[in-house]
Amino acid sequence: MHERPEDLADMQAVIDDSYATATGHLLNIHEPERRLDAVAVASELDGMRLLVLATTTRDGRPITSPVDGVFYRGRFHFGSSPESMRFRHIRERPQVSATHLPGEHLAITVHGTAEVIDVGAPEHAEFRQTLLDIYLPRYGDSWLQILEGGTFARIHPRRMFTFSMHDPA
Repeated sequence: MHERPEDLADMQAVIDDSYATATGHLLNIHEPERRLDAVAVASELDGMRLLVLATTTRDGRPITSPVDGVFYRGRFHFGSSPESMRFRHIRERPQVSATHLPGEHLAITVHGTAEVIDVGAPEHAEFRQTLLDIYLPRYGDSWLQILEGGTFARIHPRRMFTFSMHDPA
């Protein structure tokens, strides 16, 4: 878990605000005892987690695609080729939605704005190291080419919904 106290407080505020304005239908499904707080979200999202990322075309059509998501400092981060469709969309329309949905027992959805970041910049050195810690053991040094040639973004959440229905042990 890479979150600092201020990251957790900011994330909890987004979660609380999101549920304060949610529809009755969502609130009936996401009963309070099934919601994760910020600490539980950060604990649940350690390492790489697959996301379904939604962007939109110029004419407003939604497009979804899977991406590797890394939850760092209370934000989902992801990468791809700079020429990918998703990054072309993000450069023109940065509003995105992403969901981590490993099964019906867990869903974490964020709606917000994607910001392209330079993982080589000094201010992103800790995030870059997190990427190296996750991917080098899995893929070896060949992954460095992806890191150096890729483009990365983080999602600034406007709304965040969490749902957990783990079976009691």
